[in-house]
Amino acid sequence: MTKKKILITGGAGFIGSHVVRLFVNKYPDYSVVNLDKLTYAGNLLNLKDVEGKSNYTFVKGDITDAAFITELFSEHKFDAVIHLAAESHVDRSISNPLEFVMTNVIGTVNLLNAAKSEWKDSLSTRRFYHVSTDEVYGALGDTGMFTEETKYDPHSPYSASKASSDHFVRAYHDTYGLDIVISNCSNNYGSHHFPEKLIPLAIHNIKSNKPVPVYGKGENIRDWLFVEDHAKAIDIVFHNSKSGDTYNIGGHNEWKNIDVINLLCKIMDKKLGRKEGESAKLITFVKDRAGHDLRYAIDSSKLQNNLGWTPSLQFEEGLERTVDWYLSNEDWLQNVTSGDYKKYYEEQYVKR
Repeated sequence: MTKKKILITGGAGFIGSHVVRLFVNKYPDYSVVNLDKLTYAGNLLNLKDVEGKSNYTFVKGDITDAAFITELFSEHKFDAVIHLAAESHVDRSISNPLEFVMTNVIGTVNLLNAAKSEWKDSLSTRRFYHVSTDEVYGALGDTGMFTEETKYDPHSPYSASKASSDHFVRAYHDTYGLDIVISNCSNNYGSHHFPEKLIPLAIHNIKSNKPVPVYGKGENIRDWLFVEDHAKAIDIVFHNSKSGDTYNIGGHNEWKNIDVINLLCKIMDKKLGRKEGESAKLITFVKDRAGHDLRYAIDSSKLQNNLGWTPSLQFEEGLERTVDWYLSNEDWLQNVTSGDYKKYYEEQYVKR
């Protein structure tokens, strides 16, 4: 296996930490550099199990700082980039669209510029892998699925910023010959997920006997994918796809939000020794989100047929494993919700 030095941006986040862990453990000959700003969703506690590995390096930094990114590329001489760093919470994008433009668009272009400059003599042999979302495609009706040919139709500031970054990545391939690949993924669930998203928020609130908020009537449909399966797909696409390729990654696993919450309530009742139906009493319907897309569904047949990837878990099994992880890692949840994870960075990387 050829030695590679890989930059993974956003590697302390939910999906990013699973990708970093997979690459550090599976490819001991790779040098993995994790770049993360450590905002509210970036947490080094996610990677305690690999932080001592000789092929792992953490760098704290902001992709919106062009000078810093240029210097980082010059110093480390990366062979490839897997770009996951992004603002990703739709509600936050509605409150502060400009922050999403800065991180998701300007940050991505800063990385592209640094790669183009540093790799000017080898643009076709060093890979820039951009990890995106199915939300760039807009919303579906009762039938049909998003394919790699689906026209972009973003409806929120978040999805608009991700669509823009996708376009810039493709433009650098078409204009400059940069070796790029893009994947668009459906909703992820699993361990180490910041508890403002639906599933970890519900687990946290059910355990704490707090109201479980559900938008509208809970009729919105999402295609759910276990995060470890997403990380495995990223590994396969990174190593085996052709330059300029796009792959959709999904679980063929559509659920209404209210059905997800009801299933979670049943699992939590069992795990916590509660009477069946007790947790469901916490469900609270709230005003729907502005521009809330009704249904997403991913057709990942191209990835399955071309590269041989398939999801490994049924949703019920994956959800139970997720609940088990959160109930067994109360310290992690407490640290994240209290902000103590920031102290961990200070102790590990600043006060040495």
